[in-house]
Amino acid sequence: MLRRRSLLLAFLATPSLASAQSSSRARLPLVVLDPGHGGSDPGAIGRAGTQEKRITLAIAQQLRRQLEAQGRVRVAMTRSRDVFVSLRQRVEFARERDAALLLSIHADSLPPGQPSVRGASVYVLSETATDPLAAALARRENLADRAGGLRLPSVTPEVQRILLSLMRQETRAGSERLARLTVNALDGGVPLLNQPLRRASFVVLKAPDVPAALVECGFLSNAGDEAALRRDDHRARVAASLAEAVNAFIGRRTLA
Repeated sequence: MLRRRSLLLAFLATPSLASAQSSSRARLPLVVLDPGHGGSDPGAIGRAGTQEKRITLAIAQQLRRQLEAQGRVRVAMTRSRDVFVSLRQRVEFARERDAALLLSIHADSLPPGQPSVRGASVYVLSETATDPLAAALARRENLADRAGGLRLPSVTPEVQRILLSLMRQETRAGSERLARLTVNALDGGVPLLNQPLRRASFVVLKAPDVPAALVECGFLSNAGDEAALRRDDHRARVAASLAEAVNAFIGRRTLA
């Protein structure tokens, strides 16, 4: 009887399979998906009335399901329903959770009267825009609100500047790698904009400690892109390409 009781106590003291799995999952890198716009902010609106906020949320939800099924990362979303989330909240959401990366999902649009342009593109942060189109896009996206400040340890201003510089260099390199992997993954499965890797000063990319990229999945001002983005199979293809890029980035980060 005593031996049976000892064995029972030892069994109870051993972490259960469920708790072990939970602990293992908690150690997985966290990917933050950021569906653009939402709530009172519909984002771009296509010729057929397609709202950017609905397209971005649908793609993010498909991407989340694919990543979670693959089991290599944890996933969190800045919004999982039709609500407004400020740009500052999106950035802080990723930073507070020590995210491995932030992927912001959008669908572009050009004002009426401009040449019809189509194709996906990927943006990284730069104070100098790739071209006027990139600069105008960043200005439109940044109108929502303003970025919050960076919280650094209580050290001298000189040490803060050094820490910030080192942090930004590492983050910038990670963001560039993420963006290139995303372009490569999209290429072939999704129509791409000419010169798809682009740069602009997006507020949502300004976290100094989280590698980030912004994906424009197409132009809602283009009838072909709008029709494709309304189809579930096309959105699933976009999501699969983004999942490939995320896994490639996480794999290289883990090896590093």
